[in-house]
Amino acid sequence: MNIQSFCERRLQTHKLACELLDKRKQVWALHGQLASLQPYTAEQPLEPLVRQFCQEMIDYISLEHFGIFLHLVNGDEHRCAVLALAEDIFPQMVETTDIALDFNEKFDSISPESLRLELPGGLMALTDALALRIELEDRLVEGMTA
Repeated sequence: MNIQSFCERRLQTHKLACELLDKRKQVWALHGQLASLQPYTAEQPLEPLVRQFCQEMIDYISLEHFGIFLHLVNGDEHRCAVLALAEDIFPQMVETTDIALDFNEKFDSISPESLRLELPGGLMALTDALALRIELEDRLVEGMTA
């Protein structure tokens, strides 16, 4: 392996990690906006914010799956410890992805009245999943950028 190839791989790894963390910040900012509007009332225009949140969340999850994990499975990562960590946390990441996708499917096209009634519970369950996801991501990003 030559040094240029090594440096290019490391640069790509750091770029992916930074993109993921930036997207995560955007998702949490929108999450905070949604949570701060509680209790939800009929006067609040929740639908546009929920749609924006769902889109950003899907982009964030996609970046991880089709950016970070694809980077790992394509053989771009050679460190055994990072690969073992990714293999260890991947099942939990899939669980959090499923919860996020369920949230997106449910709240992307729900009636305004149902949205106001069901969003608090849905947001609470999603918050727990995203918190676990962040914990797992931080472990992976730390390993990849060390």
